Amino acid sequence: MSAPIEFYFDFSSPYAYFASHGIDAVAAEFGRPCLWKPMLLGPAFKASGNQRLVDQPLKGAYALHDWLRLGRMLNLPYRHPDPFPVATTAAARVFWWLEATDSTRAKAFARAVFAAYFAEGRNISDEDVVAGLAEGQGQDRQSAVDAMRDPRWKDRCRSETEAAIARGVFGAPFFFVGGEGFWGSDRLEMLRSWLGRGGW
Repeated sequence: MSAPIEFYFDFSSPYAYFASHGIDAVAAEFGRPCLWKPMLLGPAFKASGNQRLVDQPLKGAYALHDWLRLGRMLNLPYRHPDPFPVATTAAARVFWWLEATDSTRAKAFARAVFAAYFAEGRNISDEDVVAGLAEGQGQDRQSAVDAMRDPRWKDRCRSETEAAIARGVFGAPFFFVGGEGFWGSDRLEMLRSWLGRGGW
């Protein structure tokens, strides 16, 4: 089987939200699996010396405008959330708990988290909200709460973030195919071309 596409994201990244609606289609087009890998942007920003878009003069205002028009262009619901950004550790831990046994359910949960935050304006840093989203995907609510607090999934979330940074991930979304990395939702077409042409 061809090498998978690896999709690194943080649940509080608007650009990752938009990419989540397209990356699996790109993977399917080329017969490749797509591995979703939530990580935490805070440590990545610290490692790269970067800061959140909304905290950057000029660039922050541009990003706020860009997210709204991207939603319109892609015909996807987008409501800029408040508060923004938020901690996403609870959602990431539940994802890795689900991924350990069923990647399809983990992806469905991830999509529900993205929609809750960027389409419905729900605070996904709230453990009750995250547990409710897991329950909405057919999971036991208390088991989801337990997963948020289980050292195994805390360690998995941390190790995945560290591994992403070690590979050079400094923002989200970030895609890898083989050893080639692509940063940003606007690189989906470049990724498609890379796969179609076998690189260049």
